[in-house]
Amino acid sequence: MRETWNRLSEKQYFRPLVIFIMILLFNGIVSKGEFFALSIVDGHLYGRIIDIVRNGSKLMILAGGMTMILATGGTDISVGSVMAISGATACSIVNGNIFPSLNGNVGAAIVIAILAGVVSGIWNGLLVAKVKIQPIVATMILMVAGRGIAQLITKGKIVTITSEAYYFINGGYVLGLPFPLFLVIILVGLLVLFTGRTAFGLFLESVGCNPTASKYVGIKVDRMLLAIYTLSGAFAAVAGLIESAGIKGADCNNAGLGIEMDAILAVAIGGTNLMGGRFSIPASVIGALIVQSITTTVLALGVPAAYIRVLKALLIIIICLSQSKQFKDLIIKRRMVNRKVVDN
Repeated sequence: MRETWNRLSEKQYFRPLVIFIMILLFNGIVSKGEFFALSIVDGHLYGRIIDIVRNGSKLMILAGGMTMILATGGTDISVGSVMAISGATACSIVNGNIFPSLNGNVGAAIVIAILAGVVSGIWNGLLVAKVKIQPIVATMILMVAGRGIAQLITKGKIVTITSEAYYFINGGYVLGLPFPLFLVIILVGLLVLFTGRTAFGLFLESVGCNPTASKYVGIKVDRMLLAIYTLSGAFAAVAGLIESAGIKGADCNNAGLGIEMDAILAVAIGGTNLMGGRFSIPASVIGALIVQSITTTVLALGVPAAYIRVLKALLIIIICLSQSKQFKDLIIKRRMVNRKVVDN
């Protein structure tokens, strides 16, 4: 039993999981158990836990792609804009504003929107891998231009749609559970298998630890970076589809606004080193649930939404300190000094 516990506690996702459980327990105590209440209406499950999963689905998907990028020592601050491009593309096709020959086909709209995300990811990957622009600068280009591209697609208007098939992406249920949850399970599950069961995961860590040495041992670093940013773009496109289906339209100005910071925060909470190296996609997904549960908790307690950003800022400070070698050394030195004083 003790050996099993020790093995479990050594997993990277252990600490984020404990934090998530503590947040849930806090909500349960404060709400006197109502937080965990579930109801079934027309065969569909409803409750705050379900809301956290549904509302956090976009962030969990983004965290999967962002984990790989941060594991290489890079970053992608354009995912919010890619979400806007994806949503604008899909809704404009369903509405018939672009590609009218498709007659608003939802399947075609989804495929083309994801392809738009892939192209966006390739663009970022080329700038980082081939042009050698710093990742934060390279992705900032699309972050700024992306919403302009989305505005061009929608002709500067908020596009609304009336398609039950498209609404299903966010509001649909399968086996009583929200459909976005299954998208998370499929996409993140495939990503976990791909990085855990193939050499790709090892190559990814190697590139993050030392890209120069990785290149000398035969790893195609440029191809790795291009593939990773492309995957991130595709994942951001799926997140954009979920968001646009939720609001039943495309709002280029607000879609995915600021979510790139939440994605980075989720990955950091999951314990991935922001300088590159060791990573854990399951831990990042739990980090995304923590970020979403904090938002839900604050709103449920009736605290003004402005405090959510303050809480997230405090989390960032704590995470940065926990990853700082100098801070850890300072704490250790102070403990040693205190012990000597007590012994004397």
